[in-house]
Amino acid sequence: QVQLVESGGGLVQAGGSLRLSCAASGSIASINAMGWYRQPPGKQRELVATITSGGRTNYADSVKGRFSISRDNAKKTVYLQMNSLKPEDTAVYYCNGDIRLSWLSRSTSVYWGQGTQVTVSS
Repeated sequence: QVQLVESGGGLVQAGGSLRLSCAASGSIASINAMGWYRQPPGKQRELVATITSGGRTNYADSVKGRFSISRDNAKKTVYLQMNSLKPEDTAVYYCNGDIRLSWLSRSTSVYWGQGTQVTVSS
């Protein structure tokens, strides 16, 4: 059974910084792309950033230049460094990973974390 566990969420003032972590565990052969998504109150879930197994990154326009995604393959962990936070960044943040369970198959499945609340006060 694969599990993704997030940490680092909380309350921060506008202009501050926060770093989210998401660690994958279980019988994992490899992890392809990983990503961060968020769901602001009253809105649908939206992409924040993604990172491939080779380290190629992609960001939503709303966070580009302020947020940075990275990963540690040895720790099976993806990070989201959030700087210059704004009240509109307030949301539940979710991580996911495209995970291969066996070296005998190229089949992968996407797993999601439980979500962590990030609140930015003005």
